[in-house]
Amino acid sequence: MQLAIVVGNVVASRKEESLKGIKMMIVQKVNAQNTPTGAPFIAIDATTQAGVGDLVFIESGREAALGIPGWFNPADQAILGIVDQVHVEAVAH
Repeated sequence: MQLAIVVGNVVASRKEESLKGIKMMIVQKVNAQNTPTGAPFIAIDATTQAGVGDLVFIESGREAALGIPGWFNPADQAILGIVDQVHVEAVAH
C-alpha cells in the first residue's frame, strides 16, 4: 500500500457495468513529508467516503479490485482507507 492525496474526482456517465455506482477519484502519491510526487491517476474509491484533500492509502494491481464488491472488477488502483494521522520518526535517504 502507498499513501496518496485526493486531488480531484471523475464523473463518468458511461462505464463498465461492474463499476456503476462506484466513485472514481484522482489521486497523487505522496512522500514521507506528504509532498505530492509523480503524475496524478484515477483510483476507485472502495471507502465511498474519500474527498478532495483527503490523505488516503491505495493499493494497485489485482489487490486493488479485491476491495470492491463483485467477483471481478477492472480496477488497477483503489483507495482502501482514509488516513487520520501519520507519524514518521526518520526517513532513510
